[in-house]
Amino acid sequence: MSEDIKDLAGRKLNFFQTLKAVAWGFFGVRKGKGYTQDISSLNPVHLIIAGIIAAIVFVVVLVMVARWLAGYLT
Repeated sequence: MSEDIKDLAGRKLNFFQTLKAVAWGFFGVRKGKGYTQDISSLNPVHLIIAGIIAAIVFVVVLVMVARWLAGYLT
């Protein structure tokens, strides 16, 4: 089992390519061919970190927009 994890962690895509794949997945506009290619070459550790970063950025942006709208409307 540890060999499988080492093989997965040694995949080629760098962190910024993983962020790009996560962003496309976040918006739900990824094509089948690109999705299949990404899944075969993404590093799972990078994928988890990028997903957490994307979720934090999304929540911060939503809070900022809500605060701006609340201040603008009052």
